[in-house]
Amino acid sequence: GMVSKVDYLYPSMGNRTQQLNTQQLAKYVMFKQLGNIFDENYKLLEETDQYELFNVFDERIDSNYIELVGGITGDYWVYLRSNYESIRESAAISNEFLTYVGILVTILCVIIMIFLSNHYTKPILKLAQIAKKMENLDFDVRYKENRHDEIGVLGHSMNSLSDKLEQTISELKTANNELELDLQRRSEQEQMRQEFLANVSHELKTPIALIQGYAEGLQDNVNDDPESREFYCEVIVDEADKMNKMVKKLLSLNQLEFGNGQVHLEHFDLQQVVQSVLSSSEILFRQKEVTLSYDGDHPVYVWADEYMTEEVVMNYVSNALNHIDGEKIIEVKIVSRDGKARVSVFNTGKPIPEEDIDKIWSKFYKVDKARTREYGGNGIGLSIVKAIMEAHNQAYGVKNYDNGVEFWFELDEKTEN
Repeated sequence: GMVSKVDYLYPSMGNRTQQLNTQQLAKYVMFKQLGNIFDENYKLLEETDQYELFNVFDERIDSNYIELVGGITGDYWVYLRSNYESIRESAAISNEFLTYVGILVTILCVIIMIFLSNHYTKPILKLAQIAKKMENLDFDVRYKENRHDEIGVLGHSMNSLSDKLEQTISELKTANNELELDLQRRSEQEQMRQEFLANVSHELKTPIALIQGYAEGLQDNVNDDPESREFYCEVIVDEADKMNKMVKKLLSLNQLEFGNGQVHLEHFDLQQVVQSVLSSSEILFRQKEVTLSYDGDHPVYVWADEYMTEEVVMNYVSNALNHIDGEKIIEVKIVSRDGKARVSVFNTGKPIPEEDIDKIWSKFYKVDKARTREYGGNGIGLSIVKAIMEAHNQAYGVKNYDNGVEFWFELDEKTEN
């Protein structure tokens, strides 16, 4: 068609170089359209109703171009030409630029991933390890990082949870231990009760049998003479007296062992208590021809239960009288040392066998059963000593010598007011 308007033609470099009239432009366009059809250097790339796109080889400069020829709305025509190599170079530059950008973006992504891993992933894995150890009841591991974000809050919450779980489990273990000890105590008490009944039955069996036998003899008039009847009566009274003493001792021991016997601490002269016991036993010393050695000549004040202390001294002296032998010497001492007053009672005789040293404090235990029965012992005296001294929380014991045995106990010494 005809070109009705003159406009400017711009080459590919972008500068306006030539002004064409409408006839020149129409001739140029028609020439290009016809020339393109027959020129081998022109290759049609795309064709529409509005434009045609060619790949043109310019032999003069040995270069390819991209040309676009077509009409625009109205009476306008357009002709565009651009060097193909410049497009390639631009594309290559763009590709190279995009490659560098891609590498930089990849490096940046790796850095970001490492940062996120160190900042979030590793702490989360560490928290998972802490949770795993808590699952295995290991509460020693702690979250120690000082963070103020959500992970820090979670870590400190796990520390608090670990502390509470450890405390709760500790309380449960304590309760279980107490329950176990309580069950053990009940079992021991039941065993003690059974042993107590068995021992009491055994100890009472002999005197009851004797009393019954002699009483039946009196009833049946086995011996009519007064002397025999008096002998029978003496045996009955003696055995009844032994049973009475044993029952009293058992009641006293039972109160001490089960905490019913209260210790009344008071300030008293230990020397007077020992002297009183020895004076009351003087007739027994004479009967057995015992030589007594006691050098108590000055007051020794202690804090203790005076009645219980007297009972301990009495049991030690009685035990010495019952087991004395050889030279028949009983030596009683009171020694003050390091705030303690020690009372010791030594008697000549046979040492206690080493295998029996720890057993003599048990109820009804007798080293020499025949000898014990001979003097009427029942194996309770030393058990009472043990219970009294443990109620005072004081030391006591026994020591063997070549020519005898020494029993001792200690009390807290106090200066006289």
